Amino acid sequence: MTNLTKIITLILVGLSDHPPTMNVLFVLFLLIYLMTLITNLIIFFLVLTDYHLHNPMYFFLSNLAFLDMSYSSVSGPRMLFNLVTKNQSITLPACTAQVFFFLYLACSEIFLLSAMSYDRYVAICKPLHYTQIMSWKLCTHLAVVIWVFGIFHSLFHTLFLLRLSYCGPNSIHNFFCDLPHLFQISCTDPTINIVLVFAVGGSVALSALLLTFLPYVRILSTILHIPGKTGKLKAFSTCISHLSVVFIFYSSIIFIYLIPTSSNMLSVNKLFSVQYAVINPLLNPLIYSLRNTDLKASFRRTFSHQKN
Repeated sequence: MTNLTKIITLILVGLSDHPPTMNVLFVLFLLIYLMTLITNLIIFFLVLTDYHLHNPMYFFLSNLAFLDMSYSSVSGPRMLFNLVTKNQSITLPACTAQVFFFLYLACSEIFLLSAMSYDRYVAICKPLHYTQIMSWKLCTHLAVVIWVFGIFHSLFHTLFLLRLSYCGPNSIHNFFCDLPHLFQISCTDPTINIVLVFAVGGSVALSALLLTFLPYVRILSTILHIPGKTGKLKAFSTCISHLSVVFIFYSSIIFIYLIPTSSNMLSVNKLFSVQYAVINPLLNPLIYSLRNTDLKASFRRTFSHQKN
C-alpha cells in the first residue's frame, strides 16, 4: 500500500517531445499568450475608464475579458516553461491547483455567458424597461454570485480529487492537468469522481446551457416580429458575437468532456484542448471587438487622448 503514495511528480507529455518542434511551439504560443493578455486587457481597461461603455453589456464583457486573461494564465505560463526548458514534469499539488482554477474559471464562464444572454434578452424584448431591469445592483449581484458559485463548484470536485492516489504510469497526454487525465492514471477507483462529474457537473452545465439558450427563443421571436429587414438585421447583429462565443466554448467542452478519449483520438483531443485553453481566450475579445463600433470608437478616443 505504501507504493500508492510514491508518485508526487507527473509528466505533461504536451503537444510534442521533438526539440525543434518544441521551439517553434514556444514562439507560437508565446505570441498567442501575449496577444490574449493585451487584447483582453485593452477591453477591460476601456470598459473601466470610458463612461460611454458603462452599461450592463460592457460590464459583463469586462468580466469575460478578466476571466479570459485568468483562464489563459492557468496553463499558458506552465506550457511555455515546459517548452523552453524541455522539462515536462509537474508536481501533484501544482497539477491539482491547475485543475481547481480550470474548473473555477470554466464554471464562471458558462454562467457569465448565461448572464450576457439574459442581458441581450432584456435589451431586445423589453427595451423600454432595460435600465430598470438591468440595474447596476442586479449586474453586480449576478457577477458576485457567478464568481462565488464557481469557487464552490470547483472546490467540490477538487476535494474529491484528493482521494485519488497515483502509483503507476504518471504521464498525462496533454499540456495541462484536467480531471479526465487524472482519472485515467489513478490507482484508486475513480468511479465516484466520474459519477460526481456527470451528475453535479452535468447538472450545472445543463442549467447554464438552458439559461443561455432559452432567452434566445424569445429573442428570435421578437426579432421576427420587427418590421423591415434592416430592423431585423440590426437587432440580430447585437447577438451574433455572443452566440459565436457560446458556440465555440460549448463545442470545445462537449468534445473534451463528453466524447471518450482513446489512443486513436489523442491528437484530436489535444487539438480541441488547444482551442479550449489557448485559442478561445484570444478569440473572445477579437469576436467582440471586430464587430463592435462602440469598442472601436472608445479605442480611438482613448488612443487620440493619450497621443495628445
